[in-house]
Amino acid sequence: MSAIRVLVVDDAAVVRRQVSLLLGSDPALEVVATAANGRIALAKVEQFQPDVVLLDLEMPELDGLETLKLLRQRSPELAVVMFSALTERAGVLTLEALALGARDYVTKPTSSGGMNVTVEAVRDELVRKLKAINVRNTCVPSGPALMPRPHPPRPQGPARVEIIVIGASTGGPGALVRVVSALPADLSVPVLIVQHMPPLFTRLLAERLEGVSKLRVREAVSGDLVRPGSVWVAPGDFHLALSSDATGVRILTHQGPPENACRPAVDVLFRSAVEVYGPGVLAVVLTGMGQDGLRGCRLVDEAGGQVVVQDQATCVIGGMPGAVEQAGLADGVVALDEVAAELVRRVEARGRRL
Repeated sequence: MSAIRVLVVDDAAVVRRQVSLLLGSDPALEVVATAANGRIALAKVEQFQPDVVLLDLEMPELDGLETLKLLRQRSPELAVVMFSALTERAGVLTLEALALGARDYVTKPTSSGGMNVTVEAVRDELVRKLKAINVRNTCVPSGPALMPRPHPPRPQGPARVEIIVIGASTGGPGALVRVVSALPADLSVPVLIVQHMPPLFTRLLAERLEGVSKLRVREAVSGDLVRPGSVWVAPGDFHLALSSDATGVRILTHQGPPENACRPAVDVLFRSAVEVYGPGVLAVVLTGMGQDGLRGCRLVDEAGGQVVVQDQATCVIGGMPGAVEQAGLADGVVALDEVAAELVRRVEARGRRL
């Protein structure tokens, strides 16, 4: 298979040079051109026909967001990965870029370590993401090409749903907007979300979801009482879990060891939900890279709970839901725009055979 052709767009010459050298050292990637701003980038997209554009957010003449809007009009299938600073302004713009169709983002380091730190960040994150995203197609399952194993039907109807827990990674912010915005105001169970994102970005994501949802959405804080009709988003760099006492079920955030190289990790939330709610857990795995959530879904299944995954065709990256489906743990496999309706149907079933 030919190398992935990359266009690097950044107004800083030193960043363009160092990132190009790094990407060019990997045989799976080829930097075909660089650009100092969006106007130059648009011309070079036409000239060099890249597979993916690495796009800085803040540039002179034409910034990253406006460039992305024009790219979506001219080349709607072109993969775009945002190169974003870890600041509040950049976080807001990054979420907007993801909503406009950017496939993913990589945060620039804030350390004073200089370009060496930047290069390390690119090596550890950007190269991995560029290889995981199939820039020539919509979705990429990860792992061996296995036929999904159907989930055996339960002899009895499913248990009554008491909580919805959702896990997502690459492509998740956009997917979550579409799912959470479609949930009804009278949803009778709480919703907890783990989205792989750094601190600050998770708060901004919660605020964005709050703006489109009929439910109350907030970033999770330890001690919050879990109530129906509310949504909590795991804070960046903290696991999201649950604890139960005489007063009810409460949120617990902590900085235990990363799992699946992630903190927050989907497996931590799913495992904790099973410990508190047992068969009353409805677990949802949306688009994402890797297999975070697989072990948690196995626990949900063993406890008699239910598992729903996003189908491969509507994923940005199908690794996470694909791993669950291939393991035969999915009770339902649905397109992104059908996820919310599927969750409501299962909540309202109240133990009836589905």
